[in-house]
Amino acid sequence: MRNVNQVKMQFASLPENVALARVVVATMMSNLEFTLTNLDDVKVAVSEAVSNAIMHGYHNKTDGLIDFAVTLDGEGLEIIVADQGQGIQDIAKAMEPSYSTSPDRMGLGFVFMQSFMDQIDVKSEVGQGTVVRLYKYVPQLQRAVQ
Repeated sequence: MRNVNQVKMQFASLPENVALARVVVATMMSNLEFTLTNLDDVKVAVSEAVSNAIMHGYHNKTDGLIDFAVTLDGEGLEIIVADQGQGIQDIAKAMEPSYSTSPDRMGLGFVFMQSFMDQIDVKSEVGQGTVVRLYKYVPQLQRAVQ
């Protein structure tokens, strides 16, 4: 069994913590065989997931908490972003391009996450919050498994 490296943290729903999440992910990816494009793509997906928790989960209130975990397993990088905010009433609808509950938003957050990551899973319960799981396979780990 491969060693697992994991970082877990909890931070306030402050906009500046989007950058913190990006730095943590970039640090975890730094010694792996990702291209700069892969690195940028994952950072954008993380930014979207954390921003969604802040803007939609907590309606930009700064007293919410976001649970954030980055795990390097035997095949790739798993990123979990969880909030205890309002939840998503219709996940399928929320994942449609250009859908947004905010008129000044483009509604592309989930579209970016889906296009930049190898897997995305969203679980949500109205009034309880949302958990977004992002996964990106690591090229060098994929070769080692084969």
